[in-house]
Amino acid sequence: MKFQTLQIVAGLAAAVAFVLAFMAAGVALVSWLFMLIGLAAVAWLAYSLVKSVLHRDTKPKPPARA
Repeated sequence: MKFQTLQIVAGLAAAVAFVLAFMAAGVALVSWLFMLIGLAAVAWLAYSLVKSVLHRDTKPKPPARA
């Protein structure tokens, strides 16, 4: 009888371990997704800043007359 109880406890422990492993994998996947979104935002920001600096007019505009 004790052997069957040990098997049930081991089965429940394995089920809990699998659930925790799948949760950790999901958290890792979501973390990677947010990391990629953040990297894309930083890349876009850097690109837009470099683009604006390279396309800036070198000639100063004359002051406006009132």
